[in-house]
Amino acid sequence: MTHKIYVARRRAKFKGCNGQRVNIPYGSILEAQDGFLLWKGQPLCVDTSQNAHDFFSQNDDDLGVERGALVTAILSRLETPPNASPENRDMIQARWDKVWPDTLCQKYKRVEHEDFWLWNHDFYNAPLEDLQRIAALIGAKA
Repeated sequence: MTHKIYVARRRAKFKGCNGQRVNIPYGSILEAQDGFLLWKGQPLCVDTSQNAHDFFSQNDDDLGVERGALVTAILSRLETPPNASPENRDMIQARWDKVWPDTLCQKYKRVEHEDFWLWNHDFYNAPLEDLQRIAALIGAKA
């Protein structure tokens, strides 16, 4: 039985795996047990799910808030808004052009997708030093 601690890196509003809607405030502490994040003792979502990645950061080392801020900053810096100008699209592409060949970043790419980049589960739980390096690479500020 595995037991981990997570922290809400932003307010979490979604329907949990039990069908109940939740509204979990930023900074709330959750436990993970047997592959599920628990909220108030009840299973909320699978710890590798998109909801887990979007709202929570592993906090076993008490660095979950910092980890979450870096993950959010990295994702934001690499996101292309639908209405982005060609100049902004070029700037964002230049950031991606740094990520693709980087050895550290490659460690956090989902291998089953060769043509596009998806961050793997390990990225969302990466050591702070790795996330700081990736953030520095693309100019993200947490």
